[in-house]
Parts: sequence; C-alpha cells; structure tokens
Amino acid sequence: MADPGAPTDADIDSDAVAGSDPGADERRVALERRLEALIRENRFTIAVVFPVVGAVTLVASAEGLLPRPLAYNPLLILFGTLVMRSPLVVGLLPRVDRRALAYLGLVTAYTYAIELVGVRTGWPYGAFEYGIQLGPMLFGEIPLALPLFFLPLVLNAFLLTLLILEGWSARPLVRIPTAIAVVVAVDLVLDPAAVAIGFWAYVPPGSYYGVPASNYVGWLLSGTVAVLLVDRAFDRAALLERVRTCEFVLDDLVSFVVLWGAINVLYGNWLAAGVAGLFCLGLFRTERYDRELLLTALPASVGRNRDS
Repeated sequence: MADPGAPTDADIDSDAVAGSDPGADERRVALERRLEALIRENRFTIAVVFPVVGAVTLVASAEGLLPRPLAYNPLLILFGTLVMRSPLVVGLLPRVDRRALAYLGLVTAYTYAIELVGVRTGWPYGAFEYGIQLGPMLFGEIPLALPLFFLPLVLNAFLLTLLILEGWSARPLVRIPTAIAVVVAVDLVLDPAAVAIGFWAYVPPGSYYGVPASNYVGWLLSGTVAVLLVDRAFDRAALLERVRTCEFVLDDLVSFVVLWGAINVLYGNWLAAGVAGLFCLGLFRTERYDRELLLTALPASVGRNRDS
C-alpha cells in the first residue's frame, strides 16, 4: 500500500518545474501525459519488436548478408536506439529539473572525455578501436551520440537497483556499490556482443569473448563516477516513487536484454548470455514483467485474437 504521506505524481511533477511560468508548467505536464500514452500504446513494439529487428539486422550486417546501404547503416542504428530509449526518457521526464540536467550534463561531459582518452591512450579500458561509424564521429574518433549509448545504461542500472533494494536503497553504502556492480554487469553483456558484430575490437583481443579484463576495470571507474553523479541528480525518494508508479520506465532495459542477449546467444557467448538471463530475473523480481503484463502490452489485434 502506498504511503499516504508520500508525494503523488502531480505533486512531484509540480515540484520538478517549480519556479517556472505556470502556463509552461501546464504545457509540460500535458506533453508528458501525451508521451506517456504514446509509449503505453506501443510498449510491445518498442521493447520487443525493435530489439529483435535490431539483433537480426546487426548480425546480418556482421555476416555480410545485407547490401551496403543497409549494413551497419548509422541512421538506422541511431533511430532504433532512440526508439528503444524512449520509455526511459519519457518515464524520467517528470523528475528532470535544473539540478538533474546539470548533473546529467556532467555525466555527458565525462563520457566524452573518458572515451576520448580511452581511444587515444588505451587507458582505462585497454587498447581498442571502432570498427564502424556509429553515426557522426566527434574529432573523427568517438561517436557524437556516445551519451545516447552509455548514459541510459547507467540510468537503467540505477533504477533497477532502486526497485530491487526497496527500503535498502535509502542507504548510500548499499545503493551506490550495488548500482556500480549492475553497471559493470551490463557491460558483461554488451561488450562481447558488440565485439562479435564488429562495433569495436580490442588489440590484442581479451580472454572474455575478445574483451580484456582491463575493460572492466575501466567500466568500474566509469560506472563509479557516473553512478555518483546520477545519485546526486535526483531526489532518491521521489525517483523511487516514480519508478514504482511508471510501469514502462524499465522497458529500455528489456530492449537491452533482448537485443544484446540475443546476439550473444547467436554467437555462442554463453556466459554473457547467462548474465543477460540474470537481468531477466532481476526484471521479474520487480513484479512488473509477467505473462499477464506481456499480454496487455501486445498489440490490440493480438489481444483480441487471444480473447476470442
């Protein structure tokens, strides 16, 4: 049962935009509600169909089965990523105020800086190079859309941590190390699959499906900095309440598991696929992903066929 003294969505929405023009506040809330309705109407397409199509096209690109205009097409990659990120963005939007924007901006700046250092020096991830262009390249070396790929992974890890820990999430010494561990676990799934399909490569290749141990030391560093900044960006209690009440906010993590888990399975990266399976268990533990919810998220025509 919800705490009677806990702030409601409307209360927190108002707090998030306090001090601004009332008319602008109303327009923002109305926009947020329209976006939420759009996500709810298309949950299955966003969280399942897009990553399945993405996995098929990326593997086909890696295996030379797609013609050049479609293989590793950066516009398709960016478009698909934006669509899969949309539940997370829309879900968090009511909690994004000036403070959140400032700290997320710091995470973005740090993401660019550490990746640029990594490409040029090999520290802290190990020597690696991009095999394809993931959209426009900043300084010709790192993807301009890099924060679109990295920051949501940290946010997903942080939100999943809050939901699983529940009351324990109030303790920073529990919450922060757990979130950092989840961020590193995310890369245990991501990097082997990305190497398999040629997104990037390590020189020399490492022992974990081509990924060296140094990469995870780097992710431990990057994850620690990013989690600390995300932890400062939001009011924990208000964020936890939002995550509890917004049923689709973790759908981006579902997309991640489907996309990269499937690629790991197809390439026989069984340990990485097993870690993706652990994320599935974590999502099930949140008690928001079950058979009945899956059926309600299916397109209306499928739901009608099921009922008939």
